[in-house]
Amino acid sequence: MSADRKQVILGAYFPGVNHDTVWSDPASGSHIDFASFEHWARTAERGKLDLLFLAEGLRLRTRGDAIFDQDVVGRPDTFTVLASLAAITEDIGLAGTINSTFNEPYELARKFASLDLLSGGRAAWNVVTSFDAPTGENFRRGGFLAPSQRYERAGETLEAVRRLWDSWGSDAVVADRESGRFLRDEHVGDFAVRGNQFDIAGRFSTPRSPQGHPVVLQAGESPAGRDFAAKHSDAIFSRYQQFDEARAFYTDVKARVAKAGRNPDEVKILPSAAVILGDTEAEAHDRHADVRSRQVDPLTSIVLAEMVWNRDLSDVDPDGPVPDLEPTPDAPKWIKGRAPLTQDAHATAEAWRELGRTEGLSLRQVVTKVFDRNVFVGTPGKVAAEIERYVEQEAVDGFILGSHVSPSGLDEVVDRVVPLLQDRGVFRTEYTGTTLRDNLGLEPAERFGEPASA
Repeated sequence: MSADRKQVILGAYFPGVNHDTVWSDPASGSHIDFASFEHWARTAERGKLDLLFLAEGLRLRTRGDAIFDQDVVGRPDTFTVLASLAAITEDIGLAGTINSTFNEPYELARKFASLDLLSGGRAAWNVVTSFDAPTGENFRRGGFLAPSQRYERAGETLEAVRRLWDSWGSDAVVADRESGRFLRDEHVGDFAVRGNQFDIAGRFSTPRSPQGHPVVLQAGESPAGRDFAAKHSDAIFSRYQQFDEARAFYTDVKARVAKAGRNPDEVKILPSAAVILGDTEAEAHDRHADVRSRQVDPLTSIVLAEMVWNRDLSDVDPDGPVPDLEPTPDAPKWIKGRAPLTQDAHATAEAWRELGRTEGLSLRQVVTKVFDRNVFVGTPGKVAAEIERYVEQEAVDGFILGSHVSPSGLDEVVDRVVPLLQDRGVFRTEYTGTTLRDNLGLEPAERFGEPASA
């Protein structure tokens, strides 16, 4: 790798919980069979990617009173999948989305520390909050928290988890691994955390893991979410993929990181992106058009519009104009189990109508354009150059790559684009670090505080 060129970070997410997946594609495989996860993980590691990323769903989504038929039913537990993948991989990071609203700090700390130990320092936690009451119905406390309380709980959860991780010193880890016995220090593992959300104290049972703290990821969209991510995260997922909006988000969040008293270089900005390749530009764009037509079929266009309007749009013609109906954001949720697509439904609906009027587009065409996540369409050389441009010009630090086909969709990128990034000197040819933090260019985790005594 070139020491004077900014290095690209690349991850891979496993698709299948949204409209980006083309279920009907002959190449599309199972989304719950371990062989699919194994193929995906081995491909990503063969390409020397930084990390794998798994999303999480705590409840089956519904549309009205019916199960949302575009979703995966029966997807395995995230921790179980990542632990299984740790056994068949050696270097790639293992990131899981785990909810902070309905999980307790002790179990979160123990599970991620265990994954970090078992994988040799490759664990990462994507911290999310729960946004709806139906998800809460699956848990004993039920209900849900208001946005301010969700972030308060998330912040206290993360603080508590870090205190638990820090309750074992580095010397204790070495001694414990050699002997497998308790240490002479009677305070090893002691913790006490008291706040508005938690009043807990005890002794943590899991030794300090190779990274000290597994890498912490977050997806901050609202101002509160951006501030939370800037304060707490090692990396931030972003939905902003077009160059100008990606750079605006990058600039805004890096400024928030500095305001929080942290080094902006220590927080990586990583939007998701898909890649459509062709031997020629024309072939790539033809493939892209075909994929989009299958991703956003007439029903899907209606469902995605309903996520903005929050009302049943079954009677709307998807090939007609964007409806003049007003959204009902304060009504009971029509689509349940999926995060809102907009902070301002009325403004978004009007923007869609204006786009339709200005460009002469139907509702389906507007939805297709708005939700086009395939940022990189073209020959392998063009795509490699664009990825480098985004990073070099500080719009992103890298990308989390996905595909409309699972599990083999990543193969083409690894085989045809990654080698070109390596030739350009902006992506590794071999793993050089021993942990995920090493490979992401992050400093070792600082101790959150001295172990507290119960």
